[in-house]
Amino acid sequence: MKTTPMHLQDIAKYRMVNQQLSGTHLTTPQDMVRYFGAMQAQDYAMAKWALGLRLSVSEKVVEHAFAQGDIIRTHLLRPTWHFVAPDDIRWMLSLTAPRIRKLNASLCRKYALDASLLNRCNAIFEKSLMDHHYLTRSELVLALNRQGIDTSELRTNLMIMNAELEGLICSGPRRGKQFTYALLEERVPPTPALTESEALAALAIRYFTSHGPATQYDFAWWSGLTYTQARQALALTASHWQTMTVDDHTYWYSPSLSTENTDPEKVLFLPVFDEFMVSYKDRSASLDSFMAQETMTGNGIFKPIVVIGGKVVGLWERTFKKDKVHIEVKYFYPLNVSQEQAVREAAARFGQFMEMDTVIQCQAMVGL
Repeated sequence: MKTTPMHLQDIAKYRMVNQQLSGTHLTTPQDMVRYFGAMQAQDYAMAKWALGLRLSVSEKVVEHAFAQGDIIRTHLLRPTWHFVAPDDIRWMLSLTAPRIRKLNASLCRKYALDASLLNRCNAIFEKSLMDHHYLTRSELVLALNRQGIDTSELRTNLMIMNAELEGLICSGPRRGKQFTYALLEERVPPTPALTESEALAALAIRYFTSHGPATQYDFAWWSGLTYTQARQALALTASHWQTMTVDDHTYWYSPSLSTENTDPEKVLFLPVFDEFMVSYKDRSASLDSFMAQETMTGNGIFKPIVVIGGKVVGLWERTFKKDKVHIEVKYFYPLNVSQEQAVREAAARFGQFMEMDTVIQCQAMVGL
């Protein structure tokens, strides 16, 4: 393992490559999700764009992959909604679910959800979903209510999440615009189990390959693991990595990584919760401190961002009107003529993803 001194601005360039934002040899949504290990999918529409942007495919291609079960959407890691490849979901849940259950324990006690009741809910879910009978959330709630189970307040969230964490249920195909749930056993073919050490190593390899350079603290944040587990995972995979030192912090990444033949001025319209921003505890390589409050709300909601050469330069919003998508861009910095043209071309790519004409409006933000 070799250590190389570098500058903070170098990190963003390397991450662009590893995050498949400078080009990719991957061809399918499942390949991309498997490469990342998991991709945050709290905002489903924007999570599809995160895949479409990297793969240069349409929204219909990503939606088809989801409908077919080539990618699964469920709660794991921190936890929040994530896309995960079918052959990864069981070992990833086995590794990360115990810590999530500990985090949920106080809420379960608050809402009187003990092990006996949660097991009863699981039995109802299993019976209701059996034989590929995909049901919406409201239909699962109705099934619980019929058995006299209170689903008020946050109880439903906790009961359904527990079933996900137990590896009982996961996403099914959408019914129109509604999400459905499926039995994991019916949706995903059996896969070999991993020991805890094997799973720790596998998760570290996925993360640092796709997200590096990153620190052990970034990995712990993204994965939801403890710092002890994060250090153990790095120790198990130490031979895979090279490290760089920036401001006394150690960053881990693949020694095969190269930024040659990449466009230093590439413009990207990244979605909310994109892995390029959300998957690091320290985001200073790409995000100047004075812009942090502009890109993220007080309750932790990430906004769609415009990135040039790995640096956040503005925000964007999209609005659908009839057969057109209207994109409004707001800059933090003044852009030159060539950058503005590149921004318009990057915005148009979102319209291509949606297979719609694009109307673009750009303006500078004031008061920053």
